[in-house]
Amino acid sequence: MPNFAANLSMMFQEHDFLDRFAAASAQGFNGAEFLFPYDWEKSEIRARLDDNGITQALFNLPPGDWAAGERGFAALPGREDTFEAALDKALDYAVALDCPRLHVMSGMVPEGVDRTACTDTLISNLSKAAPKAASAGKTLIIEPINTQDMPAYFLNWQKQALDILDAVGQPNVRLQFDLYHCQIMEGNLAVHMREQFDRIEHMQIAGVPGRHEPDVGEINYPYLFALMDELGYEGWVGCEYNPAGETVSGLGWFKGR
Repeated sequence: MPNFAANLSMMFQEHDFLDRFAAASAQGFNGAEFLFPYDWEKSEIRARLDDNGITQALFNLPPGDWAAGERGFAALPGREDTFEAALDKALDYAVALDCPRLHVMSGMVPEGVDRTACTDTLISNLSKAAPKAASAGKTLIIEPINTQDMPAYFLNWQKQALDILDAVGQPNVRLQFDLYHCQIMEGNLAVHMREQFDRIEHMQIAGVPGRHEPDVGEINYPYLFALMDELGYEGWVGCEYNPAGETVSGLGWFKGR
């Protein structure tokens, strides 16, 4: 059975953020991911990880002004300096939290900006960032996100992401395979998983439709979990879903695995 990491930005919201580590541990999770750690001191988060025996699996680079709709900078021409500063801040946290991987958010394509220029910018930024991340022992990952949840987000398709990874050509720049996003955009989850397995660094799950618990909806997760085992996947599976109700009451899928 895969190793599941609770997404503490979305799960256990019955608790204050720093108390979610203990709440997740109490339910049997030994891994965690979240969107952003930057509102808290590194030492505070590290203490919660250590106190509860939890491994930090993943978090994102700073996204910019989230409330204003920013979702990263990596593919945005003219924002290269902002991306570099975001990378430096994320690496500082990743070292402190012993987190091996960072999600690089591509960003929302501004009106009138050519997408080819965005592709070139993302490739250039990742190519420059990869050695810096490697020197800190970190892997950078990119994730296609569906156009229903984020209509203007730059990176949407599996092949689009793979082509960018090929162009970058760095071993520590890899794929974040989110089964929720891929199901909405393309389906064929088992086919994608098999074909892209050697590029996958991290997986995430949620039910479709609704982005709730993975045991509700059209995706056959028991089959896909078995496929992960068959393929020998040893990474984390992030539970990036919004509980339909109270978090613990929706963990039947996890408790019964």
